Amino acid sequence: MGRWAIAVHGGAGIDPNLPAERQEQAKQLLTRCLNLGIAALSSNVSAIDVVELVVRELETDPLFNSGRGSALTEKGTVEMEASIMDGTKRRCGAVSGITTVKNPISLARLVMDKSPHSYLAFSGAEDFARKQGVDIVDNEYFVTDDNVGMLKLAKEANSILFDYRIPPMGCAGAAATDSPIVMNGLPISIYAPETVGCVVVDKEGRCAAGTSTGGLMNKMMGRIGDSPLIGAGTYASELCGVSCTGEGEAIIRSTLARDVSAVMEYKGLGLQEAVDYVIKHRLDEGFAGLIAVSNKGEVVCGFNSNGMFRGCATEDGYMEVAMWE
Repeated sequence: MGRWAIAVHGGAGIDPNLPAERQEQAKQLLTRCLNLGIAALSSNVSAIDVVELVVRELETDPLFNSGRGSALTEKGTVEMEASIMDGTKRRCGAVSGITTVKNPISLARLVMDKSPHSYLAFSGAEDFARKQGVDIVDNEYFVTDDNVGMLKLAKEANSILFDYRIPPMGCAGAAATDSPIVMNGLPISIYAPETVGCVVVDKEGRCAAGTSTGGLMNKMMGRIGDSPLIGAGTYASELCGVSCTGEGEAIIRSTLARDVSAVMEYKGLGLQEAVDYVIKHRLDEGFAGLIAVSNKGEVVCGFNSNGMFRGCATEDGYMEVAMWE
């Protein structure tokens, strides 16, 4: 029997001036989700079940950018995406373009367990959801007043998010000139609310990972980011489980989540070394973060952005919830 470990994230890139009240709300939500996962793992629930359970909780709370509280498209609607992966046999499921499914992570799980495919999107995914009997709600359920206000600011700044770049510190260059309005430390023209994710290794050494998001604020209809892409935003193998967050296009180009597992397998690196390596060498000029667990019960968080909402816990009693370095 091994040792279990769990990590959760609520997105990379945090405004240093984020109000204390929101910081506290984020910490409370991450703590609640960790405790939910800890209780399940202590009762010998499998890694893949714990990942789904925790991400569902994150999707249900409107604080972060997934499920209710998702970022809005250019038309003011919500298009969500999610993926989940079981490292034992590298089974996976993913969905995109979800508009009425209350918990996209559970639909991704059903794609993995109940379909012959690994990825379903838009109307096909919605049709599958109805056949599976999942909870369906109106699109308005996912829309919050906060995000309506953010979208209004984005449109006033005439930002369409064709090119998504997160500056290392504050607002700089043309982006700041074109869009002086700042949201969460980023020019509104490139604002992306926080994605969520969870990684787990259970007592049997089985690793799993899941990621869920609403994507970019004011994104083009049909835009797909890294979160539903296996190997980019989410990956799990016999060695580790990884969930990423941050600049989606950079994560896609670097196949960031898969690369953690790859350098462990091919270079013989440990989990901490692998995470440090990919964050340093694979993101080029992009900014992102990730959480990871190994089959040995290790847990690591890494990022090159200005902070990352995160929490982790291990069977030996270690628990941490943090935002900054």
